[in-house]
Amino acid sequence: MDSRARRIGENEILFREVNVQLRALDARLGVANVDSHAFLCECGNIDCRERIRLGVDDYERIHADPAQFAIVPGHERPSVEYVVERHDDYAVVRKREEGPADLARDHAPG
Repeated sequence: MDSRARRIGENEILFREVNVQLRALDARLGVANVDSHAFLCECGNIDCRERIRLGVDDYERIHADPAQFAIVPGHERPSVEYVVERHDDYAVVRKREEGPADLARDHAPG
């Protein structure tokens, strides 16, 4: 895997980890049972600060596969991932095998 693909993957992993921490904070504050949440876009752009709203169940379903990430539509990076779902407010990308997917799996939460 080249350094660009690794950097993109590491950025996506960072945003996923922040979202996991936000969910944990919600649980401590007693707001964990809300139907939807404003998650950070998990794209590979370290400067992205956009949010996506999706159901907590959908978020957990997406991340049941650690090679998948929830992003703002249009933020996908075809060189390292492909879109597996498109919705009005968000898209789901899956890391390509060999390298990017392995990195995502190796850094899956929990």
